[in-house]
Amino acid sequence: METVKLGLLGLGTVGSGVLEMIENNESKIRNIIGRELSVKTVVVRHPEKHQNAAADIKLTTEFEEVLNDNEIQIVVELIGGIHPAKEYIERLLKAHKSVVTANKDLIASYGPELAALAYENHCDLMYEASVAGGIPILRTIVNSFAADNILEVKGIVNGTTNYILTQMNQKHWTYDEALKKAQELGFAEADPTNDVTGKDAAYKMIILSYFAFGTQLKIDDFKTEGIDTLNAFDVSQAESLGYVIKLVGSAKVINGGVFVDVAPTLVPEDHPLATINNEFNAVMVTGKAVGDTLFYGPGAGGLPTANSVLSDITSEVKNLIMGTSGHAFNTYQNEYVPADPDDVSYPYYLSLTMPDVSGQMLKFTKIMADVKASFSQIVQSPIKDEGIAHVAVITHELSQSQLTKLKHQLYNADSIKLNAAYKVFEN
Repeated sequence: METVKLGLLGLGTVGSGVLEMIENNESKIRNIIGRELSVKTVVVRHPEKHQNAAADIKLTTEFEEVLNDNEIQIVVELIGGIHPAKEYIERLLKAHKSVVTANKDLIASYGPELAALAYENHCDLMYEASVAGGIPILRTIVNSFAADNILEVKGIVNGTTNYILTQMNQKHWTYDEALKKAQELGFAEADPTNDVTGKDAAYKMIILSYFAFGTQLKIDDFKTEGIDTLNAFDVSQAESLGYVIKLVGSAKVINGGVFVDVAPTLVPEDHPLATINNEFNAVMVTGKAVGDTLFYGPGAGGLPTANSVLSDITSEVKNLIMGTSGHAFNTYQNEYVPADPDDVSYPYYLSLTMPDVSGQMLKFTKIMADVKASFSQIVQSPIKDEGIAHVAVITHELSQSQLTKLKHQLYNADSIKLNAAYKVFEN
């Protein structure tokens, strides 16, 4: 039986998972694609650390050994980051080698550019594993929603922050305690900045928006807020009001424009996204015809992500067999038109502190009235700070313009402090 030879760039958790799955599922892969898969060469920084790799795999520090090997038809990039991954992929595509990657940072920043380069050179660029780990969400959007108009895609797309928030909600840990445990378990990096500031989720929402709406955004085109400033008080207050706080990425078509954001969000306890806990991810796609659909699974980890990588590899092998390489993974394109801030409206949770004296709530009510805002729930916390009242408010729907005005008014208020303003999902 003919063998398709692969090259790997990187042999970390996911790369090792790819090798393991090829070895353990050899007969099934062979049965499905009619070819053997063989990893011929792996590029690593420190070959001495990978001496337990199979004897027939060549370990090298030289990228050119993969680039210049005519037997290698598909290369899997798993080194992460934008540089030198971008330059490696460009050179591989120009050498007419198809590339499979899990690199969300790179795809969010340069995906269309690299896809165009692949098309020019009659090869493929595939990146299912760049979003939501083991959930095959990109291929599902391309294939299963091809005839439906997607109205919204939203979800929990970062396992690190979801683990932290789960512990803060269920075990009442502080943010620092939950982050430390996530690092001990390997769910968070030693430097978790990209995760906890929402940047990782933002990259994934760029890719999801591109597949759902055909629009190419930059990370500066929309608001990104992480959980690094979230405190246990707001998690507890949300729970008392019937909500769970999740870091939610959302992309929605509103009156012909696209609204995208990543931010802590209050989700009703009976909403499907509220039940997604620990390191798991979930993406909810709303189609005009099909309505709401939910895709759930592990958002990271060696084997779940490796499974998505193998899915792309087998798809590419089929393309090679049929001679259909050179077609973009996603061909849907639209001009990006941002939604009008006056058209984007949600209820909001406001966390406030003010002097615990008469007249302050009246002052706050007047500020709300000035921006034509109202509230559906208001609770004063039993927390005892001498002379200070802690107040939580759920507003009725506010447009983005109203919210901006309200924040400005509260910022200039001499005695009322706005500590947090989070979007609220309603069923």
